Amino acid sequence: MSEAGAAPAPLAPMTGVPLMIASVALALGTFMQVLDTTIANVALPTIAGYLGVSSDQGTWIITAFAAANGISVPITGWLMGRYGIVRTFVLSVLFFTIASFLCGIAWSLSSLVMFRVLQGAVSGPMIPGSQALLISIFPPEKRSTALGIWSLTTLLAPICGPILGGYISYNYPWSWIFYINVPVGIISAFLCWRLLKHRESQQRRLPIDGVGLGLLAIWVGTLQIMLDEGKDWDWFNSSAIIALALISGITFIVFIIWELTDKHPVVDLTLFKKRNFRLGTIAFCLGYALFFGNLVLYPLWLQVQLNYTATWAGLVLAPSGVVAVVLTPIAARLMSRFDVRWAASFSFVMFAISYFLRAQLTAQASFSEFVWPLLFQGAATATFFLSMVAISLDGVEPSRIPSASGISNFARITAGGFAASIVTTMWDRRERLHQSRLAETPTVYNPVLHQAVNHLGTRHLSELKSLGVVTHALINQAFLLSSLDIFWISGWFSVAMLGIVWLSRRTVADSSITAPE
Repeated sequence: MSEAGAAPAPLAPMTGVPLMIASVALALGTFMQVLDTTIANVALPTIAGYLGVSSDQGTWIITAFAAANGISVPITGWLMGRYGIVRTFVLSVLFFTIASFLCGIAWSLSSLVMFRVLQGAVSGPMIPGSQALLISIFPPEKRSTALGIWSLTTLLAPICGPILGGYISYNYPWSWIFYINVPVGIISAFLCWRLLKHRESQQRRLPIDGVGLGLLAIWVGTLQIMLDEGKDWDWFNSSAIIALALISGITFIVFIIWELTDKHPVVDLTLFKKRNFRLGTIAFCLGYALFFGNLVLYPLWLQVQLNYTATWAGLVLAPSGVVAVVLTPIAARLMSRFDVRWAASFSFVMFAISYFLRAQLTAQASFSEFVWPLLFQGAATATFFLSMVAISLDGVEPSRIPSASGISNFARITAGGFAASIVTTMWDRRERLHQSRLAETPTVYNPVLHQAVNHLGTRHLSELKSLGVVTHALINQAFLLSSLDIFWISGWFSVAMLGIVWLSRRTVADSSITAPE
């Protein structure tokens, strides 16, 4: 018996037009939330310039959202158990919509970061909630289709984010990046409540693990700050960075011990005893970290060093989204018949090819040459999200799906936030290394340098301006080499992921997915 009354009878799957509308409404909620993890990526230089800060400081706009969202995701299981899946999802969408409006009216970097933290915090239940509800409203034999819809939105949104962000920031005030969420959020919340309120899950009065949640917030928050500020504070030469590292490390250890011994943990770590959940979550985290880190780097490199506009930088990513949309329904259908590990392997092979092709790029590459590697990325994402979720949820009891989904998404989102900081830091450090090596050659005694300066002099440039042009070209080359280093590393990490995938046990999508109670 729940606090709200008698336990509800088992719910029959939805059919026809109501099923279609409910699926679209749930997908809109997911799409909107995932979109906001990437929509600011391309617009970062524009927003940073408008707010009077550097692009490095502007990365807080991305990582603050990811860190807050990651921290809030693990309490999804508790919220859904206490207040019901439908009510929790709808309220999360509404609060996210309000927070999006506040982001749009932000007047400084600090206010925008504060509202992004709020936006990330309230959006925690949106992805796990939409996933659980989609699975519950489809018939058992169509649950791979439900997962395909969820996967389509989670893979398409990161692609559409840079496109929309670039177009809006180039043609309209940057605040519209966040204002567009308002009508979408209202429509999604209204339709979901109208169609699904009678399908509310059983509610139970459960205790909240406040200590565990506090420890989680501390170790994730301090680690994110350390990664974001490390490059500006000279890493471990700074006492502040050392203090943050110690706090994060000690708190993490205490958090693990507490969660394993608490009767009602905020993160049910016992789920990691399940082989496929453990391996699937690891592969999901690392694969998404590579994907998201490169999704931050690519448009940033195109704009800052190669003089692409925000719109064109976004359009470079557009064709990969088209490939993903076309292939995802086919992948969902095939995965209901074959071992999911083959689909996961396909995604990591395609990711590896995409990164290795990017590692062949030059600063003089054409638009099509920048697009070509991303077509393989589109093919990879068509199966990546779908296969990772299917492997992770294999063997998880129906009642634990919201908790398992919450943990999986927490790990994925947090890994993405960390990756954004690590990649941008690595990009700067490798650039300085390559610049120092390149600068060893063009000395005042080098005839090649004199020849270049004399050639520029024929174009009516002074010697000082000519040296400036040469220096600028040297810096661009250093950033190019730094980018190529990251692409190579990403490619080899993707290859390594194949080993993790094949350590998991055989999984078929439909047999691994059950509706939450």
